[in-house]
Amino acid sequence: MSTPSAPLPSATPAPGRSLSAWWQATPLTAVFAVFFLVPLALIIMVSFWDFNEYELLPGFTFKNYIAIFDGCGNTAEMCTTLKTYLSTFKFCLVVWLITLVLGFAVSYFLAFHIRSSGMQTLLFVLCTIPFWTSNVIRMISWVPLLGRNGLVNQGLVSAGLVDQPIEWLLFSDFSVTLAFVHLYTMFMIVPIFNSMMRIDRSLLEAANDSGATGWQTLWNVVVPLCRTGIIIGSIFVITIVMGDFVTVGVMGGQQIASIGKIIQVQTSYLQFPLAAANAVILLAIVLMIIWALTRLVDIRKEL
Repeated sequence: MSTPSAPLPSATPAPGRSLSAWWQATPLTAVFAVFFLVPLALIIMVSFWDFNEYELLPGFTFKNYIAIFDGCGNTAEMCTTLKTYLSTFKFCLVVWLITLVLGFAVSYFLAFHIRSSGMQTLLFVLCTIPFWTSNVIRMISWVPLLGRNGLVNQGLVSAGLVDQPIEWLLFSDFSVTLAFVHLYTMFMIVPIFNSMMRIDRSLLEAANDSGATGWQTLWNVVVPLCRTGIIIGSIFVITIVMGDFVTVGVMGGQQIASIGKIIQVQTSYLQFPLAAANAVILLAIVLMIIWALTRLVDIRKEL
């Protein structure tokens, strides 16, 4: 005769443990609220204020948002705001594509072609060397190379490949894109490399035993298993490029517009409500992009 089984213990946490968990989370919650939620609430609040040449005028008005999209209803010519957003989206898309290809290639090489873990670590650290200096210094270092009298133009002229220096190498869309790729490719390498290192190597051997080619294994095995890293890296790169104004200003010679640059200029002219309204719109667009990317994969489940 079977004896009755003992009742399973309740999964409900003890009240003391639950209270202790809340106390442990309180410092981080307070820091998050003070340094993120409160400033964000202030920006949203100021975006509805009015202003003049001398002071801010607390109140509630949609004047700033209307001013941002002033003239955008004209179908004959695109307004300045839409042109600026299209320019920003262009840089964002091009930089994302280039950093994705470079980040995936470097990560694949480190994860699957370097067998020694020590060598993997060494090469990975070498990839981080550019981060040992400031972004501004890394950007300025391109000026002696790409300028009209820079090393690249001098080499091309000396080799007879061009008759005169190439003007578009510096202070152009090319130089801005090059600087973005130089600065932010590492943000794509790190999460993709982390995802690749977690792939079970027996899956690759099984694909090879099944007769799959290298490209088929890459596309049907490696890429799907790296989608979490790809999405995380894409979020990093897209959000940084969307709000960047230093790179656009330095490498664009103050001649190329972006949303971040407009906000910076408006702030320098003390047009804080207008800058806050632009920041709120930019934040909303970035959040929608992040939401769309996170729909492709459940990052919390995959990590």
